[in-house]
Amino acid sequence: MDKPAFLRVRGVERRFDTTLALQATDLDVAENDFVTILGPSGCGKSTLLRIVAGLDVQTAGEVLLEGRRIIGPGADRGMVFQSYTLFPWLTVLDNVCFGLRERGLPRAEQLDIAHGFLAKVGLKGFANHFPKQLSGGMQQRTALARALANDPRMLLMDEPFGALDHQTRELMQELLLGIWEQQRKTVLFVTHDIDEAVFMGTRVVVMSARPGRIKLDHTVPLAHPRHYSVKTTPAFSALKAELTEAVRVEVLAAQAASAGAGP
Repeated sequence: MDKPAFLRVRGVERRFDTTLALQATDLDVAENDFVTILGPSGCGKSTLLRIVAGLDVQTAGEVLLEGRRIIGPGADRGMVFQSYTLFPWLTVLDNVCFGLRERGLPRAEQLDIAHGFLAKVGLKGFANHFPKQLSGGMQQRTALARALANDPRMLLMDEPFGALDHQTRELMQELLLGIWEQQRKTVLFVTHDIDEAVFMGTRVVVMSARPGRIKLDHTVPLAHPRHYSVKTTPAFSALKAELTEAVRVEVLAAQAASAGAGP
């Protein structure tokens, strides 16, 4: 008998007043999978992610994590946003400790866990800095360390590298992928960047123009551990070309629908 999906999305729909943003959607995510989600702007990618996070409520359908229905936010899911969402009045160390403190862990245990994750993300010497003293990439490393420190069962990421410059973004991709290859957290990762989706994912899901639905679900045939040089391989190029065309069709459909709506 097949093992049940770690995350199961069944018939999930989201309406905003009279607008259907996400049509009935099914998605299964296996434990330890790294699933990236692509699609045109406004297709419901972030809406779906927020519903899984428990930050939004579906109009219909259900979401199950390890067989339990999601009815709100929980410590079993860690969320990383495009904006860094750090507490500006707390040091890097205390930002990473925040969730651990909320869980009631002793301060010594908080510090031990936080310092360990700061080392993993390359911020060992910045524990006592405040967010305003950090670059964008360093702030996002802090946000990643904070999410991982809580040891969530699943990591949800909404374009976490979208605000970074190209070079920093690529470094962050390698950093996160390296951590995932060590820890194998289950990850759901929303992005607009097709290179990023292929490089990071074990699977890539493409969503249609609004109202969003899953139109393509493709396994990434690239071995782990992955090095950035994989981006120059024929297999990477072939999958990128297929996904580029799939996304392009949906972007054009979204533009046509917008033009047809008129003023």
